[in-house]
Order: sequence, then C-alpha cells, then structure tokens
Amino acid sequence: MSSATEGKTNFIYTLINKDLEEGKNNGEVHTRFPPEPNGYLHIGHAKALLLNYKIALDFNGKFNLRFDDTNPIKEEQMFVDSIIADIRWLGIDWEERLFFSSSSFEAKFAFAERLIKAGRAFVCDLTPEEIREYRGTLTESGKESPYRNRTVAENITLFARMRSGEFQNGARVLRAKIDMSSGNLNMRDPVLYRILHAHHHRTGDTWCIYPMYDFDHPFTDVLEGITHSLCSIEYSDHRPLYDWVVENALELMPEICKYRSQQNEFARLNMTYTVLSKRKLRRLVEEGFVHGWDDPRMPTIAGLRRRGVTPAAIADFQERVGVARADSTVDLALFEHCLREDLGKTALRMMAVLEPLKVVITNWPLGKIELLELENMPDEKTAGTRLVPFGREIYVEAEDFMEEPPKKFHRLTPGQEVRLKGAYVIRCEEIIKDTAGKITELRCTYDPLTKSGEDESGKKVKGVIHWVEIQHSVKATVRLYDSLFSKENPEDEETDDFTANINPNSLITLTNVFVEPAIAQAPAGSRFQFIRKGYFYLEVNDASKGELVFNRTVVLKDTWAKINK
Repeated sequence: MSSATEGKTNFIYTLINKDLEEGKNNGEVHTRFPPEPNGYLHIGHAKALLLNYKIALDFNGKFNLRFDDTNPIKEEQMFVDSIIADIRWLGIDWEERLFFSSSSFEAKFAFAERLIKAGRAFVCDLTPEEIREYRGTLTESGKESPYRNRTVAENITLFARMRSGEFQNGARVLRAKIDMSSGNLNMRDPVLYRILHAHHHRTGDTWCIYPMYDFDHPFTDVLEGITHSLCSIEYSDHRPLYDWVVENALELMPEICKYRSQQNEFARLNMTYTVLSKRKLRRLVEEGFVHGWDDPRMPTIAGLRRRGVTPAAIADFQERVGVARADSTVDLALFEHCLREDLGKTALRMMAVLEPLKVVITNWPLGKIELLELENMPDEKTAGTRLVPFGREIYVEAEDFMEEPPKKFHRLTPGQEVRLKGAYVIRCEEIIKDTAGKITELRCTYDPLTKSGEDESGKKVKGVIHWVEIQHSVKATVRLYDSLFSKENPEDEETDDFTANINPNSLITLTNVFVEPAIAQAPAGSRFQFIRKGYFYLEVNDASKGELVFNRTVVLKDTWAKINK
C-alpha cells in the first residue's frame, strides 16, 4: 500500500492498491474528469472532480481534464469557459493535460472503420423507434436488425457516406454487433454513431456524425492512457459495454491504445433541499426561476462562489461525505456546518445593521466622536483590531427592541439596560413614533462608567447588541439567500413538478443596510461575519458609485453540529 494512502478506507483506494500490487498498467495511476459542456458544474460534479484529482495526487499519478463534447446541439463555448474557471477556483491543476473528445474524432472514426472490417459493427437503417422495439425487454430477447448482415464493403461505403453528409438526421446509425439476446440491454447491438447535422463549438461543420457516449468515453480513456475511469453508480450497467470497447481498442488500435482502462462506479451526491440534475438546473435558468447559472441560490460551483462559499469548505464537505457504492442523501445542514467551520477561522467580525432603528443617546455630548478599539476576531491576536467610531446617534437592529417584551427578552426595552458591543451600557428612556404608531426613534442614555474593557460600574447586564454610528456608517445592499426549495426532497413523488416546491423567500434583498466604515475599505471578494447575523460575502465594492453589495453565505445557527453532539 502506498504510504500516501495509508488510512484510506474507501473501496476505490483499496481497489487501486490491489491493482498496483498486481502490476497492472505498469504501476501507473491516471485519472480524469470528463464534463460535458452543456451546463455549469455543480457541487455533485465537485465530488467526482475532487475524488479523481486527489487519487492522482495520493498515488503520485496524473490527472486529465477532458471535455466530453460529442453533442453539438446542447454544448457551448461559454460552458467550457465556465467549467475551466470553476475547476481552477477549486484549486485543481491539470498541468498541460487539457483535452477535448472532439480532438480525436478522426481516430474514433478510424476505430469504427476497423470494427466494421472486423465484422463487429454495421450500418443500420432502422428508425430510433424500431431500434427500441427490436431491442426487446428485460424478460424478452431482442431480435436482430435486418441490416445486421450487410457486407463489410457495403458497411464501409455507407459509413463513409454518413460522414460525407449524404443522409438526414436519424436516417442511419452505426451499431456494434454484439448480442441481441444479452441479459444486459446495453449490449444488444448498441448505437455507436448517429447522424447529427449541427454546428460544433470547436470543429464547426467538419463533422455531421458524432460518436455516442458509451463508445466515445471508453475509447478516449484508452487513448489518453487512463487507468481508472471513475463514474457514478447509474453507469454500472454500462460497464460491460465499456469493457467491450476497451478490449476492441487494444486489439484493433494497438499503435495508439496501450493501457487497459477500468471503469468503477461510486454513489453520486444527493443533498436535501437541492436538485442536482443538470436538466432541471437548466430548466430553472431558462424558465426564469433563478437569475442565471451563477445565481447564488443554485448548487453550481459558480453560484456557490458568488455566494461566498470557499473551496476549502467544499473540499471538507466532500471528505466528510466520503465515497460509497450505494446512493444516499446528505443533509444540507452538513454542508452549512462545513462552511461555518471554514469561515469561522478566516472571516473578520464586523458590525452591520440590516434593519435599522435610530437611537439618540441624549446625554452624549453633541458633535463628539469617540474611536473604540474592537478586535477583528475573538481569541485571534494576529487578526488585529480596528477603530470603530461611536457617537450620539447610532443604528441598532429593529428586532433588538420590544416595547412590550416577553420574559427572557434580554435586549433593549423601556427602562431596561443593554450593552452595546464594544462600547457602553445604555438605557431606553423614550420611544418616538410616527402618526401611524410606528416606532421611528429611541431616546436613550448611556453610563460613562461602563466602557467595554474599562468598566468601573460593576453593572451586570444580560444583553449585548450590535450597532453602527450613523454619521460614519456606510449604506449597503444585502441579499439574504436561503435554500432554493422549501421541501427537503423537492423531487418527491407527491409533487408533479419540482418547481412547485421553490421557496418564495429564497432571496430577500435589503437596500437600507448600514455597515461600519472599515468594511467599505475592503476589496470585493472579502468575507465577513456580521456579528449575530451570519457570514457575508462582499460581491461588489464600487467606491466611485458608493455601491456595496453583500451576499449572505450562511446563517450562524449550526443545527447539524447540535444534532451530532
């Protein structure tokens, strides 16, 4: 066992160690991540990506990034660009090994011709509907196509004419000649090539026939020298066809195919309050349920990045989820726990008032501003301190005051004292309301002997609230993001349409937020813990326009940690 993999208990590491002990593929370990550029990567893809990359690192092997671009109808260059950006952001280094399936279309065509000449593939004129009908069922064998016994010469000619563009979409396909009585439907003369007159984002109009995934993927693995082809569990029934393609590639194309690629399957990631089907994510985008693929409510890597999620939190989450053979659903709370664990170590603590209520401290001298020194992170001296202005007029959270409070409400109430974070103890003396009876202002007094760090009063107050001084505060916009779906399983059988479970409060935008001035100096991309409010990501800081925009990454309450104690 490799020293780098000692202690690894998942079945894939066990399998690879066994392969190395047996000397397979000359002791090489070479993995790949093959996304199709028809959408953005999501957190489920990150599981496969990080697993493949970490295996390559742990076994001192190689890792390829390869785009499976064999369906020009759905694929676009913008998806290629977004995937590359996401993978780089996650810290993955594929070195010089960036590949496209389309780069080897010529080699695949040559391989298909060799299959025809070996009597292992034929051109079929059946319609897609007829092919399904001929395939049979799980309990009934299929029947052979009437075109299965065409001569090699006829098949070669027809395949060349398919390539030259003589036929319309769906008129003919190239099929493998395997076994129409196989118990595995995937082995019943599967389609290898189909006609598709469509513009490809890389090859343009050069090709009008494109290989099917089950043919293209294993051949490309062999071509690139991939030793371990890891995929999700739904492809387990496709493994015999994968092996068939690999064996034929090694036999018929020995000049370019060397290593015997091996497919192994693991459980895909499923998460509560989330959908991870690319088709459904596309629908959310195209039907306007979200504001694009990178909407911070989406489980896409781009969306998570805009929300303020860190690569370290994603990697930690994937480690905790682990690798298994059986599908299961992970609680979203575990992901949020990983976020708090990481952000808690790095995010500076600052004060922001999201729903401001004005407080006038009547016994504070007019015009006086005092600079208070507050720590940037508790118990972390290296994070340093900052100076926070304090004056006669401040904002507090509207929810931190109640005129008629219930028992155990330890915040601001008439006649009750509360401490302002890092500042003084104040008492509410008077409530100001507008003509409609809405509270617009509080008049309070402060005790000068209660300054934080220098308290001489001996007073003990139960409540501590945050605040910002009005004159030097900076106005900001805050987007409060929550789960996109209100139901734990948005795709349950009781709901005809998963979009019916969209959370109407998944995004709340607050435009009258005030933050302490130090925050305005931070560059876009900074992360903060707004005291008592959660972790926030500064997405936009345009000082010239006076525009600050924050996205809430995650709230402070960690239910998962409490459940697991």
